[in-house]
Amino acid sequence: MAQEIELKFIVNHDAVDALRNHLHTLGGEHHAPSQLLNIYFETPDNWLRRHDMGLRIRGENGRYEMTMKIAGRVTGGLHQRPEYNVALSEPVLDLTQLPAEVWPDGNLPAGLASSVQPLFSTDFYREKWCLDVDGSRIEIALDLGDVKAGEFAEPICELELELLRGDTRAVLKLAKQLLSQTGLRQGSLSKAARG
Repeated sequence: MAQEIELKFIVNHDAVDALRNHLHTLGGEHHAPSQLLNIYFETPDNWLRRHDMGLRIRGENGRYEMTMKIAGRVTGGLHQRPEYNVALSEPVLDLTQLPAEVWPDGNLPAGLASSVQPLFSTDFYREKWCLDVDGSRIEIALDLGDVKAGEFAEPICELELELLRGDTRAVLKLAKQLLSQTGLRQGSLSKAARG
């Protein structure tokens, strides 16, 4: 299990080029955009949502990963959630691969695996920068694409700062610096919540 600590920002689409140029000036390690395809799952009675859980399969460059995020907390916009990741050979759910600690009662609930179904998908390009700030390692991800549910679609244009190691104060310091750029505002909804 990893503890995910991140801040989310909504980016005004007209400000993307200026933001990207600014991020290049920060130095650090740049990763060219890669396409991420995600399928999010739920049960007909919203069992996962009622237990504050999010389940997805992500595909990138022919590799697949199942992720379960469970209840966490949000403080001052800083999201902290336990996250469990399992590599998959193909994009097919196998809930038995998740550890027992994911489930509220310590066991995969009877009938849950057969009732989980695709709810919506995201298709976006992620461009990343990894920076060292005050001895902490932070990943900046610029995501551009769409959330799709049936015939409905909503654009994704967001920036995420994720603490890879170190102190959360470094994330807040970098966020303050980035907020001085126009076209950014703090966001709190995850892609799963938007779907």
